Amino acid sequence: MTTKPPHIGILVGSTREGRFADRPVNWIHGIASKRKDITVEMIDLRHYPLPFFNEAMSPAWAPPKDPIAQRWAAKLATLDGLIVTAAEYNHGYSAVLKNALDYAYKEFARKPIGFVGYGGVGAARAIEQLRLVAIELQMAPVRNAVHIGLVEFLGIWQQGKTFDDYPHLDQAATGLLDDIAWWSRVLKVAREVDASRSASNAA
Repeated sequence: MTTKPPHIGILVGSTREGRFADRPVNWIHGIASKRKDITVEMIDLRHYPLPFFNEAMSPAWAPPKDPIAQRWAAKLATLDGLIVTAAEYNHGYSAVLKNALDYAYKEFARKPIGFVGYGGVGAARAIEQLRLVAIELQMAPVRNAVHIGLVEFLGIWQQGKTFDDYPHLDQAATGLLDDIAWWSRVLKVAREVDASRSASNAA
């Protein structure tokens, strides 16, 4: 089995012009990059301009035919877990993020997922909804998350403050990354065991 640390994607969950998402993505990437137990890669949904889902079948039953969706699935297949930035819109998460989640299935399965949310009540409502979707995709949502509340959001967005002005967010990030590192390591081993058994049975 491989001894390489798990590779985690940090997904920008918004594509709109003027988005706030780049700030928490760069912040959590900077913290995660210092760790030795995982490697990380930023993934921007702007680079995967998926059409509104219009496949004949769910990716749970057949691979998508859209070439962008195929490229999206291929990227997901290289990952051992995900950290998603989630804006909260009207007590929910962004449509572009839901569309991206709908365009893959087996590439998500049996991998951990964690969240960095921002907006009203720290995007807690959006994140809870995302956890339910993740479970249906056979992912393992981790307990700890980062919730960037309205005070912190406005401070960073409009008042010239930085994440350094809110040390409690660093503490939350450590909890999230500890969870992601543990679950990604354990589930990576389990997936490799399953793959080895499948290969042996097919021989």
